[in-house]
Amino acid sequence: MSNVAQFTDENFEVEVLQSELPVLVDFWAPWCGPCRQIGPVIDQLAAENAGKVKIGKVNTDENPDVSQRYQVFTIPTLVVFKGGEVVDRFGPQSKAAIQKTLDGVKG
Repeated sequence: MSNVAQFTDENFEVEVLQSELPVLVDFWAPWCGPCRQIGPVIDQLAAENAGKVKIGKVNTDENPDVSQRYQVFTIPTLVVFKGGEVVDRFGPQSKAAIQKTLDGVKG
């Protein structure tokens, strides 16, 4: 069972903005090669950070509202939220670099 949540236009407010935990959101699309490449890294990070950081994906094709709200113009884009606010955003990085960012926002 995957630890990666699926965020949508409908559940983003509750799942991400109202989350007690920091949240890493992977904005992606199924046709995006680099998105598919980073997918296994996102899965590993979700498993390793379970209970400390919520990690999930937004399919930009199926959820245009939230993608536009956060001005996601290129994918994959990774956005870190804490307390309902964007605290970091970046493109694909190594697993270690992403983990370092997550370590910086964990309680």
